[in-house]
Amino acid sequence: MRSKFDSQLEELHVKLITMGSLCEEAISISAKLLQNNDEEQKQKVCSLEREIDHMERDIESLCMRMILQQQPVARDLRSVSAALKMISDMERIGDQAADISELAPYIADNMVQSKVHIGEMAVATVSMVTDSVEAFVKQDLDLAHQVEKNDDKVDQMFDSVKEELIGLIRQDTVDAGVALDLLMVAKYFERIGDHAVNLAECVEYSVLGFHKK
Repeated sequence: MRSKFDSQLEELHVKLITMGSLCEEAISISAKLLQNNDEEQKQKVCSLEREIDHMERDIESLCMRMILQQQPVARDLRSVSAALKMISDMERIGDQAADISELAPYIADNMVQSKVHIGEMAVATVSMVTDSVEAFVKQDLDLAHQVEKNDDKVDQMFDSVKEELIGLIRQDTVDAGVALDLLMVAKYFERIGDHAVNLAECVEYSVLGFHKK
């Protein structure tokens, strides 16, 4: 029984890493679309979103089989429960990456975005998602805590983008519509960072049995 559970747990880890990689790719492509809108790449993000949705259902099914067939307890049960929570957050990350790609046509080729911290937010959030999934697989509390710390940096970047856009509007150097679209994109990246923190908190629950405050 234990060997069967361990095999399923390894399969779960592989699927979570795959789903995390899809999220990373979706975010990265969406960020690039903000600089160079490309319909083929936009469709790629939509395809990735669908694949992420499929992975969520696939992993959920695996977790249910593990619970019903293996009846895990203690840390094993927490690992499966944490995985169920994580796939929900990763599905939302896929949705928000797609939302960013939908705004790309209104932003791409506009020089305003080079004056704000959008690109830095994209890089930071991709890293947070990568690290949070790795932390879960390795049960690495230190890496999970680092993700939580990095969220503060993303929040600061969002505040910077907001202030920068306000300044540009006051100077009448940016169209208000473009500014609002850029602010929405920044908000989506900020939310992705929040979801990455939720993933990191799942690591704490899996390892410790409770969420540290």
